[in-house]
Amino acid sequence: MFAQDVVIRPIITEKGMQGIAEKKYTFEVAKNANKIEIKKAVEELFNVKVSKVATVNVRGRLRRQGRNQGYTRAWKKAYVTLTPDSKDIEFFEGMM
Repeated sequence: MFAQDVVIRPIITEKGMQGIAEKKYTFEVAKNANKIEIKKAVEELFNVKVSKVATVNVRGRLRRQGRNQGYTRAWKKAYVTLTPDSKDIEFFEGMM
């Protein structure tokens, strides 16, 4: 798997932005990616050192539009913590 296939997109939310001061970043990742693959992909893409990766499987939620209903897609979220001596990820710097 290529690094671009593992990390799909960054998660830009209020809760996700609070962790940036502590060097914690949130990404949507491929459902079949494990923590080791996520760590290698983030280190390769952003040229940083990763100390810890935590993953969460997000269930699809029931949504309705009028009388029609269905589920949103299920996806996987990764919380990536960088080492204290690592540089910040430049993509997130302008967000705060």
